[in-house]
Amino acid sequence: MSNKITLCIVDDDKLVSLSLKTILEASGEIKIHGIGTNGKEAIELYETWKPDILLMDIRMETMSGLDAGKILLQNYPDAKILLLTTFADDEYIIKALHIGVKGYLLKQNFESILPALLAVQNGQTVFGDEIMERLPGFIHSVPTHDLSQYPITEKELELIQKVADGCNNKEIAEALYLSEGTVRNYLSQILEKLELRDRTQLAVFYYRHLR
Repeated sequence: MSNKITLCIVDDDKLVSLSLKTILEASGEIKIHGIGTNGKEAIELYETWKPDILLMDIRMETMSGLDAGKILLQNYPDAKILLLTTFADDEYIIKALHIGVKGYLLKQNFESILPALLAVQNGQTVFGDEIMERLPGFIHSVPTHDLSQYPITEKELELIQKVADGCNNKEIAEALYLSEGTVRNYLSQILEKLELRDRTQLAVFYYRHLR
């Protein structure tokens, strides 16, 4: 039985889709089940093939990738959707975080697509460096936080905010008047509580659920 990752590609530029198909299948890691050109076709492809990952553009005629992703994730909460676009618009990034996609990459970083697919297949959340750099800009858009549905304290939230703002352990320790060892312990506890793997997933969790 093949252990290849099954994939559907949806992009309104067929040349992009065919290029991706050629390159990704040549890696020996990926099997492409289908190619579509808009969000409506993305939904149809996903329902037909149930691929491991749906790799999808955002701006497309008929239905956008974000609208298709929202519908799919409502119907298939475990669907793994990786957005691949030329646009790093704040509005797109925020919506992507809220609907729950597994990643957001820019097409310019072509070499990062295969590693991102492998990471998503292994349960990670992948946002390109350019996207992660934009996230702290959203931090003050909603000033209050509802902690009732998450098992975290106000102190832990402060630490999560610092992680989301891009601070390292030393900077967090100085800002919160803690030792670096205490910061590491806090982080380990928070990741365990929220069932997250790493700081990137913690930052993404913050912008999805707590900001």
